[in-house]
Amino acid sequence: MAACTARRALAVGSRWWSRSLTGARWPRPLCAAAGAGAFSPASTTTTRRHLSSRNRPEGKVLETVGVFEVPKQNGKYETGQLFLHSIFGYRGVVLFPWQARLYDRDVASAAPEKAENPAGHGSKEVKGKTHTYYQVLIDARDCPHISQRSQTEAVTFLANHDDSRALYAIPGLDYVSHEDILPYTSTDQVPIQHELFERFLLYDQTKAPPFVARETLRAWQEKNHPWLELSDVHRETTENIRVTVIPFYMGMRVCGQPGPLLAGEAQNSHVYWWRYCIRLENLDSDVVQLRERHWRIFSLSGTLETVRGRGVVGREPVLSKEQPAFQYSSHVSLQASSGHMWGTFRFERPDGSHFDVRIPPFSLESNKDEKTPPSGLHW
Repeated sequence: MAACTARRALAVGSRWWSRSLTGARWPRPLCAAAGAGAFSPASTTTTRRHLSSRNRPEGKVLETVGVFEVPKQNGKYETGQLFLHSIFGYRGVVLFPWQARLYDRDVASAAPEKAENPAGHGSKEVKGKTHTYYQVLIDARDCPHISQRSQTEAVTFLANHDDSRALYAIPGLDYVSHEDILPYTSTDQVPIQHELFERFLLYDQTKAPPFVARETLRAWQEKNHPWLELSDVHRETTENIRVTVIPFYMGMRVCGQPGPLLAGEAQNSHVYWWRYCIRLENLDSDVVQLRERHWRIFSLSGTLETVRGRGVVGREPVLSKEQPAFQYSSHVSLQASSGHMWGTFRFERPDGSHFDVRIPPFSLESNKDEKTPPSGLHW
């Protein structure tokens, strides 16, 4: 294929992506330096979407790794669709879609037909709208380049025994919103480097996309559906900082194993676990830094807990025009089958002033028909 034309690139260590600027004609070639890592879009307009770079690495030769396709405005992407993440820049492949309910407080109607107002904690009334997300695999070559902006081991599970504090993760598994997909095609029969790629997908050149689900993927999806399912997404923007929260129920365990109990736990009590994924996005050009978190956690048992601390997951991320987003996952446990969480993030501006950003309230709901624990990678 011809080399990319009219291009800019983003340096990521010694690796970089490059792609064509003009968006009026498709398909467009996707080029990368040999062994390239992830890329980051610098801006988006109606006519172009491009990358930016201050320093192009010396001695790097561009290699074409695929061809961009027209992003879908309607309909869903199929299993096996290759893509670039529009925010975090990694290469990935779609495994299967999820239909979620998106509660967007930025577009909340004045009089919704059916309100969702968790526990009445001062939140706007919003009506859920169906939105498509995808379960995806992340290319292992890109993980080192996005680890400062997005966790690559964020999808965690309870271990399949009764130790309520034992968790395990599947590296390189993620959830991606439909609008974050930049689809592309490749002639490579194994275009994504991930230990599960060839276990889940089979190359079939007669199909489009040319990767079809193996029986192992269908069986794994069915067996782990209760622990993977994405059902509700909550979003709210404060002073151009958008916070998106996705909660996941992980299961229930009986706390009665040897070892010290966690604070508030009683011997042989039921402990319910949830994982929640949070994405912070700076929609402005001003640089801001996350400094503090303030959570309020309400349990159906009647308890209300307040949690304050510096940063999140040990970090105080900076959100800038060049790197506008940060994504992480954390966990919460309750001695009740449901509850609610809400709170604020405190950000700091370059002049030292602070402002609080609302975390949209979200429900913690358990699966009443819970059966077996997740199977992970055991077939």
